[in-house]
Amino acid sequence: MQKMVVIQTAFIGDVVLATALIESLHQQFPVASIDIVVRKGNETLFANHPFIEEVIVWDKKNNKYFNWLQVLKKLRSKKYDLLINVQRFAATGLWTVLAKAKITIGFDKNPFSFLFSHTVKHLLTSESMHEINRNHALLESLGVVPASKPKLYPAPIDFEKVKSLQDEKYITIAAASVWFTKQFPVSAWVSFINELPFKGPIYIVGGSGDKLIGEEIIKQHVAAAKSAGVVAKNLMNIAGQLNFLASAALQQKAVLNYVNDSAPLHFCSAVDAPVVAIYCSTIPAFGFGPLSSSSVVVETSQTLTCRPCGLHGKKDCPLGHFNCAHSIQNAQLIAPLLQVTQH
Repeated sequence: MQKMVVIQTAFIGDVVLATALIESLHQQFPVASIDIVVRKGNETLFANHPFIEEVIVWDKKNNKYFNWLQVLKKLRSKKYDLLINVQRFAATGLWTVLAKAKITIGFDKNPFSFLFSHTVKHLLTSESMHEINRNHALLESLGVVPASKPKLYPAPIDFEKVKSLQDEKYITIAAASVWFTKQFPVSAWVSFINELPFKGPIYIVGGSGDKLIGEEIIKQHVAAAKSAGVVAKNLMNIAGQLNFLASAALQQKAVLNYVNDSAPLHFCSAVDAPVVAIYCSTIPAFGFGPLSSSSVVVETSQTLTCRPCGLHGKKDCPLGHFNCAHSIQNAQLIAPLLQVTQH
């Protein structure tokens, strides 16, 4: 096979996990040309990717259907030998059928899967299967190598962007999440930082939309330190200042990265950065746990009959108490840092 394309137009974390497919395909077909289709905004993940020939972008927010047709035209013009669709929605299913690739593979939950060359059962409820293994099942008919880990490729310019932040040992905190019930609360972050036995810089990272959360954390921490008559931690809010790959480059060299069940967790997996992953309403058994060689999962020690309350996060706690987050203890978060610094 000479020409391949992978379709994954979901959110950024899902796209990062789909890079494992790229790694596996390249191992099995090292001279093949591999493209990927992503939603607009996620294309920068592949700015330096050595195995991606072309990134095809679907702008879903502006002229969605016109741009859908443009993507279809591009797919048809490339005359692929193999098309792999990771998505389970009709829009990508139609691409899969109409692109006229020689071999088309996708999940059985896609409404157009009956027209694919090969379909694979999507085992969403399997507690023993990580998302990269669910995706890797799409390659079984090709006889590919065992599942690879996701991988991102920050360029020298990305490492240069964060070099000035790395003069001392540091920690990063990715405090925000798109979903409320996946996000460790601001008050809990502040309480943790107040007790954190670390003297180096602590960088609050994220996108431009996460700036306000970072500012609020710093504001509350400084007020708490002043009230207690102690020196405030060296907290810096750099949310919105780094692109995806530069953020991953910063995380890679951190002492620890504290993250929610969200995209920065998968950035850590893709550059093998040390990570403490905090799970509130969701659970690692859903298949989105950390893959770094040094990783710790932190979740409530209480047995809550309401947890998990869904596969994805929610806009608020359905029962109003959010105990899955508030019952996590600072000691659980500090223990991994103590273990790292002792070694």
